[in-house]
Amino acid sequence: MSSPTITSKITFIGGGQMAEAMIGGLLSGQMCPAESIWATDPVAERRDRLKSQFGIRVGPTNREAVSWADVVILAVKPQTLPAVLSELGPTLAHALVISIVAGGTIRIIAEQAGGATRVVRAMPNTPALVREGMTALAMGDGVSGDDVRLVRTIFEAVGRVVLVEERLMDAVTGLSGSGPAYVFQAIEALADGGVMMGLPRQTAELLAAQTVLGAARLVLESGVHPAQLKDRVASPGGTTIAGLHQLEQGGFRAALMAAVEAATTRSQELGR
Repeated sequence: MSSPTITSKITFIGGGQMAEAMIGGLLSGQMCPAESIWATDPVAERRDRLKSQFGIRVGPTNREAVSWADVVILAVKPQTLPAVLSELGPTLAHALVISIVAGGTIRIIAEQAGGATRVVRAMPNTPALVREGMTALAMGDGVSGDDVRLVRTIFEAVGRVVLVEERLMDAVTGLSGSGPAYVFQAIEALADGGVMMGLPRQTAELLAAQTVLGAARLVLESGVHPAQLKDRVASPGGTTIAGLHQLEQGGFRAALMAAVEAATTRSQELGR
């Protein structure tokens, strides 16, 4: 094994799906050893799964795990966050605190965590499960340059990272946080269209999913604007422009924009 990139001890509060994805990314990428990770969860079954899958330290209570850690990642459900912060309070003051809880602001976390000064708000998304996540990070005032590099390294283990102002985090939630669900629905609809035209279901789903994956990679790796790439596929009087015309008639672009708007608004409501 190569030397680990991360020497800090990391505690995950909450052993849910995103915590599992991040732990898996850190370990499979050899970013840190298993003995440097501790995860807490009140459900014994989830703790046992994390222990057997990753060989990390697990436990049912938070205080000892937080006191041990250099970095604490809050990975609980939004409705659970106030109780967790109330329980931990000043115990968090020494640590770099990273929240992946939707709607939880840096100010609220810092105030309820006994005045913790190093707080980062993060919004990863579910493709982190296959190391293709997109994470946006917003840094609190007390976060140092070394902290920023460490947080980037943690989330780059499961995909790409971008830094944004905190005021934009609700929009990030509406776009990339909720966005995988929009894409899943688009893949399902494309596959349904293929089945409607006579393709076997399994073949149609493969064609749809790989087409979305390939198109996304082309956007990322070519640096060409999506509109230009679209124009390259749509030849005059051809099949693609006929399909695009139908999408325009159905309000495809407006529907996606409205979905991002609605999810952003809901994120704002959760943060109040």
